[in-house]
Amino acid sequence: MNKELTIDILSSVAKPARYTGDEFGSIVKTPEETEVSIALAFPDVYEIGMSYLGFKILYHIVNKESGLAAERVCAPWTDMEAKMREHGIPLRSLETNKVLKDFDFVGFTLQYELSYSNILNMLDLGQVPVLAAERSEADPFVVVGGPCVYNPEPLADVFDMAVIGEGEEVLVELLNAYREWKKQGRSGGRRGFLERAVKIKGIYVPGFYKTEYNEDNTVKAVVPIYEGAPAVIEKRVIKDLNDVDFPTAPVVPFGEIVHDRIMLEVFRGCTRGCRFCHAGMVYRPVRERHPEVLKALARKLVDNTGYNEISLVSLSTADYTCLAPMIHDMIAEFKDERVSVSLPSLRIDSFSVDLAKEVQAVRKSGLTFAPEAGSQRMRDVINKGVTEEDLMNAVSAAFKSGWSSVKLYFMIGLPGETDEDVLAIADLAKKVQYKYREITGKGGCKVTVSASSFVPKPYTPFQWSAQNSMDELRRKQYLLKDALKVKNITFQYHDPETSIMEAVFARGDRRLGKALYLAWQRGAKFDGWSEQFDYERWLQALQDCGLDKEFYIARERGENEVFPWEHIQPAVSRAFLRNEYKKAQRGELTHDCRRGSCTGCGVCQKLGVQVKVEG
Repeated sequence: MNKELTIDILSSVAKPARYTGDEFGSIVKTPEETEVSIALAFPDVYEIGMSYLGFKILYHIVNKESGLAAERVCAPWTDMEAKMREHGIPLRSLETNKVLKDFDFVGFTLQYELSYSNILNMLDLGQVPVLAAERSEADPFVVVGGPCVYNPEPLADVFDMAVIGEGEEVLVELLNAYREWKKQGRSGGRRGFLERAVKIKGIYVPGFYKTEYNEDNTVKAVVPIYEGAPAVIEKRVIKDLNDVDFPTAPVVPFGEIVHDRIMLEVFRGCTRGCRFCHAGMVYRPVRERHPEVLKALARKLVDNTGYNEISLVSLSTADYTCLAPMIHDMIAEFKDERVSVSLPSLRIDSFSVDLAKEVQAVRKSGLTFAPEAGSQRMRDVINKGVTEEDLMNAVSAAFKSGWSSVKLYFMIGLPGETDEDVLAIADLAKKVQYKYREITGKGGCKVTVSASSFVPKPYTPFQWSAQNSMDELRRKQYLLKDALKVKNITFQYHDPETSIMEAVFARGDRRLGKALYLAWQRGAKFDGWSEQFDYERWLQALQDCGLDKEFYIARERGENEVFPWEHIQPAVSRAFLRNEYKKAQRGELTHDCRRGSCTGCGVCQKLGVQVKVEG
């Protein structure tokens, strides 16, 4: 444990187990064993960072390599930060208490745009210069990765390099390149290593590029200013998940975390083609793990962790081709050990009550579905591919089998949405209740309606769309709230201000870096937490930097407008996305390519990965 964090300090903050380290399963390498070190940094609190599967995977992949050491660090909550700054305590890793500045690399996960201010704050706490241009030869390299890396431009002033795509292979290649550079005398200094790094496929060095703008402030081009930098950086992809290691002895926290269970990744990618879904586009193509591999991993994870729940995770677990027989086998193996198997998400059209009954035989819980939109018109616009009949069939079967509570996820503010579409959400929730009464002859069905505000994201068909204004989002929330004043229906929603700022940074350019830095200097941190988020602070920072949020969120993008992120490629083609946007405007559906012919997104051809077609 960090000796600077005395008992007095730990006893005065919430959840001191966040900071102690020494958890079961943690890996500690001595200085003699370590040639290259990286601090895997998650820009949120410990219980969120330790719930992120990518964090666990990279920790395992790096530490199994001789000479390479990965350690963990998460953002201290505000009470701990206040104590650290008061006593001059720098941010240190959980494994060896090493200050961030003493690592060779500090690697951040870009999981959510509103965590960006925490990245700046953690670097400052770790005594690493916040801006890349101010780092010396003695400072670590700051590297970023994760889902938001497909538009990292608002952070371009902060990080030295980015890992584009899946990190299992490329991160080890990067650390080994650094090891060789050290052995060769660090030739060329920091720039010398960056020139080596940019030759690795999937590595983006923002300092080797410049953004040119048109007179109307739109992006003209992002072009290399170093001849060794590629014009386009293509994502790295693991072609066969069965060929890469998966952590079977992960760190087990002392305290409760958000996902306090075994997380077993069954496959990556999704070809459903929901037009709002960033992950569904950038994580293509679909690659499944063999059932035998998954069952073997599950056995090791249960033995090594002591958890009593296995969560089968992916973007759409119900689409796994061998799901039913695999779950049957797992439940049979672990039932006597009181270990349950859970599915975090169920598609309405893939729902099997028999399967749900089986997975909840050990531990019963409610059912969650995501219709996403209330009206069939809007479900067709977003290419959801499910109908009201699908939902009613699913809940009917569930109610007949004894369930009496359902949670439904929706979005408001979708492109082309009308008040009628918003009110259809309330109608659908009421119909679910009516169906329960029809089947059981009694009331009491509890329906929770959760409505998030739509945020247009890069590399989706809606990247051209304007976002609803804050006033419009709030009006729609109140409209729905009034319509859902019904017994046993609970309505959940969030303030739209956070969705507005999320959209600004999701589709922003490099100029936002100055506003990010200014907002952080003025106290911005933990912006994803409502009690910490200060909308007026962000508006003032944008204004003081000569920027207008309306430019980023309120306008429809031109068909041929160059986006700030197009030099970073997840392989899905612009022509495909544009065609999907036009089909959305016409309310036309696009089929799942795993259940039919190729839809022309271009991913398989560019990456040389063949999607398994269901037949």
